[in-house]
Amino acid sequence: MNVMAMARQERAEMADFLQSLRPEQWEEPSLCSGWNVHDVVAHVVSYEEHGTADLLRRFAKARFRPHRLNDVALAEYRSLQPQELLEFLRAHLEPRGATARFGGGVGLVDCLIHHQDIRRPLGMPRRVPAERLLYALRFAVTAPPLRGFWHARGVRMVATDVDWARGKGPEARGEAEAVLLTLAGRAGVARELTGPGASILQRRLG
Repeated sequence: MNVMAMARQERAEMADFLQSLRPEQWEEPSLCSGWNVHDVVAHVVSYEEHGTADLLRRFAKARFRPHRLNDVALAEYRSLQPQELLEFLRAHLEPRGATARFGGGVGLVDCLIHHQDIRRPLGMPRRVPAERLLYALRFAVTAPPLRGFWHARGVRMVATDVDWARGKGPEARGEAEAVLLTLAGRAGVARELTGPGASILQRRLG
């Protein structure tokens, strides 16, 4: 399966999952600090159909501070109701605009990580296909917004359920989904990893 096809499937599965949520579950907190489920979904769709010109406009609105860019984008979609967000997502199962970069890789990895950001606090786990995890792990290490290379510096990250490892230093081992979310900076998930490197990550991510 190619990357764009994996992105479409990931988004379709996320949409089906969101359809099953009760209204109050959209207000539950996610793993993203300060964002509830509704905010995360609004973020996932907030870069659709937005190209370079829109990104530059948003960057200027964020006063050229990269860490504020997502907040600016989110503000444009936060007023949409859950059903409107869901309909928008279903109409954009194939990434467009900024999320179509790297053959849909941006859309795939962003949706995969945020899908888990929602599911974990709600206690609704799933088994993520190995081929999606392998792509996302490689992507997370090098993608500047995720800063996986920085979060995992000086530690060898090892996935125990797929054939993937990266880095040098004390090992931090765990299932690929937990390794991926740790690379993405999810501090609570880092506690699921084991090995001497896991302690370093837990202290670093707080």
